[in-house]
Amino acid sequence: MAEHHPLRIKVRLHRYRIWPYYPDRGIQAAAVASTRLGFMSLAIAACLSMPLHAQTTFNGIAALSSQLVDRGQAITGDTPILQGAASWTFATEGTASQTLSSGWSLGLSGSTEVRSPNRLVEAMAQASRYWSLSSDWQMQVSLLYYRYPGSTGGSKAFDRAETGVNWSYRDVLTFGLSAIHVIGEKSQQPRGAADINLHWPLARHFSLSAGAGITQSLTAPYSPYHHVYAGPYSRAYANQAGSARANHYSYGHVGLLWSHGPWWIELDRIMKAPEAQQQWATLGASPWVATISRSF
Repeated sequence: MAEHHPLRIKVRLHRYRIWPYYPDRGIQAAAVASTRLGFMSLAIAACLSMPLHAQTTFNGIAALSSQLVDRGQAITGDTPILQGAASWTFATEGTASQTLSSGWSLGLSGSTEVRSPNRLVEAMAQASRYWSLSSDWQMQVSLLYYRYPGSTGGSKAFDRAETGVNWSYRDVLTFGLSAIHVIGEKSQQPRGAADINLHWPLARHFSLSAGAGITQSLTAPYSPYHHVYAGPYSRAYANQAGSARANHYSYGHVGLLWSHGPWWIELDRIMKAPEAQQQWATLGASPWVATISRSF
C-alpha cells in the first residue's frame, strides 16, 4: 500500500508505508534525549489519564510481506519481511455490569528481514484514543514513535515521533493528518502528511484497497549533481537543481484484498510521483507488494 493503514486492532503494521531515519550523535544527543523524554512523558500521561479499574483486551497479528515500504519509500530492499504487532485495548465497567470501551489502546510492533531474523529493521510504539462521533463516523488520535535500529546507508531511515488524527467512515473510507518530528535533527520544525484510504467490499471475501497521500520530505532532496562540477557556474547550477526539487512528494496504491476469519491476504500496486525518487539515492520500492497476515 503506500500509506499507514490503521489495523482494526488499533495497532499499525507496516504494510506499505514504511518509517525511516537515523540521526547524528554528539551535540545532538541532548536534543534526542529531550525529545524521547517528552514522548515518554506524553505516553505516561496518556496511561495515567485512563480510567481506573480498566479491563484490557489483548490482540495480536503476525504478517509476512514482500518488502517494507512507508509512504511510497522503501525502508528495506526487495526481500521478505516478518512483522508482528500487539495491542491492548482498555475497557471500563458500565451500568448494570456492562463492559464499555474507554477508547484507549496501546500498541507495539516490530519488523525484521527473514534472512536476518535476529536484527530488527523497524520498531514502533503507539498510544491512541478513539471516539465514536456518530453511528457512521469515528475519530482516532494517535501518538507514535518509530525506531530504525537496522537502518543502513542504503535505506536512510530516521527515528521519528508522529502525532496523527484520523477520521473513519464505516470502516470504508479513512482520512488522516500527521505531524512528524524527526528525532535528532537540528531543525525542530515538524513535517506534515495527509492521506486517504478506501476499503470497498466486493464479493466472496474480496475487497478493493486504494489510497493516496502527500508528505513533506524527512530529508533534504537528493541531488546527484551537487559538488560535481567546478567553475563559476557550478553554484548557480547546483542551486537551480536543488530549487527544482520539491520538498514534498505524493504516493498511492491500488490493490485487491482477501480476508476470511483471522486471515488477510493483500496484493498492491505501489505508485509514487517522480519527485519521490529524489528523496533517496538508493533503494526503490518494488512496484508490487504482497502481504499475508493472521490475527489472534
